[in-house]
Amino acid sequence: MLNSQLVRRTRMSLLLLALVATVAACNKQEEPAAEAAAPAAESAAGAVAYVSTQDAGVNVIDLATMQVTKQFDVNAQGPRGLAVTDDGKQLVVATRENGSVSVIDTATGEVVKQIEVGKNPEFVRISGNYAFVSSEPSAKAGPPPKPGTKPAEEDDDDDDEKIPAKIAVVDLTKGEKIREITGGPETEGLEFSADGKQLVITNEADNTVTVHNIETGELVKTVSTHEYGDRPRGIKVSPDGNTYLATLEFGNKFMVMDKEFNVVRTVDTAETPYGVAYDSKGERIFVATNKAKLLQVFDAKTFEKLKEVPTANRCWHFSFTPDNKNILLACGKSDAVLVIDADKLEVTSQVELKNMPWGVVTFPKAMGSLERAK
Repeated sequence: MLNSQLVRRTRMSLLLLALVATVAACNKQEEPAAEAAAPAAESAAGAVAYVSTQDAGVNVIDLATMQVTKQFDVNAQGPRGLAVTDDGKQLVVATRENGSVSVIDTATGEVVKQIEVGKNPEFVRISGNYAFVSSEPSAKAGPPPKPGTKPAEEDDDDDDEKIPAKIAVVDLTKGEKIREITGGPETEGLEFSADGKQLVITNEADNTVTVHNIETGELVKTVSTHEYGDRPRGIKVSPDGNTYLATLEFGNKFMVMDKEFNVVRTVDTAETPYGVAYDSKGERIFVATNKAKLLQVFDAKTFEKLKEVPTANRCWHFSFTPDNKNILLACGKSDAVLVIDADKLEVTSQVELKNMPWGVVTFPKAMGSLERAK
């Protein structure tokens, strides 16, 4: 009798111990999952877009709500190209009127440094602790000339039109310009090669794409675009690093180059193509066409046109959102940023922004005409 009771009590104790151990193990397994989910939620909630406005400063859009939540004063006039550092802590903005870049603390919105880079700075790209800034020393005020015509301001002496532009290389740790890379007259778009060893530049005034050693600045190759179209503008490398695209504003097409920068073909676009980007998978190509007021979408393998999205006035630059669900397109003369569903390829809403929106980038970084996702 006593032995039977003892056996029952022992079995009960063992069952209770097993139950306690199982509950404890479940709790330990759930804790890391909960901890892992927290940063992901925080990251999604904290995603933002930075939009430069040519007649004002930089607007910050909360991508969860698509509302403007902050405005950064760049302490200068004419902000255009912009780029965010890899850690998201600083925003570098080209300011045309004072030939500088403003370095902004994204947490406070304060300008922590203004660095002189050269006349008419326009595009900004960041690699590690270095910012690369294109400029247009030969550029004159006013709209671009029509195809086949000279600028209205141009006189008989065209020496000024031949001034080679300098790409300023800025050390963001030191807060100073440390060297320059000589491009063609009126440098436009900037792109890094897939291995990060070369800088690719579109030069609109002499109709070339130039490739430079990023460390020495040495000119590696010059590609003339004239036989395909004039005024090269946007430049973008494919996610796999095997293809480069350059939009030709006065050719109404984009030029396709292989990884050795040999021209393999051109693809017709609508009127005056500018900003260009791949999606993150490298499956589609997106081109913003200014005068046609379209965002055109092409198959990245066949180059077949898949769709055209009607846009607005002077839509030059765009960016995917970090989750790749939407595209933000800055339309300067419509004072708006259009929100386009990246799958349906339809405009779903717009964010009103006064003072001529120019460029747009996001953090976390995403694919776009001014940036490339890490």
